[in-house]
Amino acid sequence: MKRILIKNGRVLDPKNSIDQICDLYIEGGNISQIGIDLNISADQVIEAKDLIVTPGLVDMHVHLREPGFEYKETIATGTRSAVAGGFTTVACMANTKPTIDSPDLVNFIHLQAKEYGSANVLPIGAITKDLDGELITDWRSLIEAGVVALSDDGKTVMDASIMWNVLVLSAEMGFPVIDHCEEHNLTTGTVMNLGKISLELGLPGQSNASEEIIIARDLLLAEQTGGHVHIAHVSTEGGVDLIHWAKQRKICVTAESCPHHFTITDAEVIDHGAKAKVHPPLRTQKDVDAIIHGLAEGIIDTIATDHAPHASFEKDRGMQEAPAGIIGLETSVPLVITKLVNTGKLELNDAIAKMTHIPSEILGIDRGTLSVEAVADVTLIDPKKLQIVDSAQFESKSRNTPFDGWELEGWPVMTIRGGEIMMSKIDSNR
Repeated sequence: MKRILIKNGRVLDPKNSIDQICDLYIEGGNISQIGIDLNISADQVIEAKDLIVTPGLVDMHVHLREPGFEYKETIATGTRSAVAGGFTTVACMANTKPTIDSPDLVNFIHLQAKEYGSANVLPIGAITKDLDGELITDWRSLIEAGVVALSDDGKTVMDASIMWNVLVLSAEMGFPVIDHCEEHNLTTGTVMNLGKISLELGLPGQSNASEEIIIARDLLLAEQTGGHVHIAHVSTEGGVDLIHWAKQRKICVTAESCPHHFTITDAEVIDHGAKAKVHPPLRTQKDVDAIIHGLAEGIIDTIATDHAPHASFEKDRGMQEAPAGIIGLETSVPLVITKLVNTGKLELNDAIAKMTHIPSEILGIDRGTLSVEAVADVTLIDPKKLQIVDSAQFESKSRNTPFDGWELEGWPVMTIRGGEIMMSKIDSNR
């Protein structure tokens, strides 16, 4: 394994309160030294002047689609997409076919990731069989098989007694329950946010209440059980307020939001149609502003992509028939830098924390830092690199993004996983 010396970069490690221009030395797949003007023999020297050197990014909410939907994405293509976007670790949701609802399926994910994965892949186990909301899975055996969380993401666990029981086990065993919050009785047949735009377009919309009802229910269940509920893809102002209330009451809750929910609104449906169809839906500017406030104030703990690949022929069916979802692994970093950091809405240190050590801590994994002896998962970002989003160049199998053609600043230029360079776009003339 190569010895790698990264020189003169801005090393940013929020977990260890490091933010300085220095060098980082990787040996044997681990961080060996951090210091100024390190004079060490290396197999490869990387000049990182004017680059940001961070822990490898962690995305705790992706859909890799394997097994069963390999025409949308595979573990191979999804993890190539991840490292292209600066992510060294991704947690994959259970809504595959068959569902990740047994130890055998967990082992399948581990084996496929070991054989074909460019990034670390952490499986998330289903709460109910086939995500049907009725028959529960063997939660203990899934945890013992190596899932990092339980979730029926893509669907809500509508039976409150099931949610109660999984949160009881969460309190006992210490894993998070990732909560897709959607009152299905209020969303059946809807395709976008309920509001001015949906009325103008004549499309059935879903209200903010459909999300907030389940958030409120499950915060109360978490308070009563002591379990850890993680609210996925928060999209509404009311959702942010509820999570803030819960944190003030010391309820064990964490939360995430996605780049599409803090950068664009339901108006995107006018121009992009089904490419802007996602669950929960894009909301109003008032909701976007609330999400940004929640990120800045620490109410929302992490930034996750909810990378949800779909084939072009599926998205071409139009708003009524197309599946919901947006891909995000390859646009997350520049969206965060361009729309949050460069506008002064979120400090760079906070943004990196929400994409490194905080999701790692939620999932209970030893990642997200540049501590000496830590696994050498490292991301290099060029904060001044301007590039136009071109989904035709993505590593993902799918192209379902509303950000095509956007000029964004601040792109990952190198991803190192376990001491091995998995992606490099650094100019050789540096």
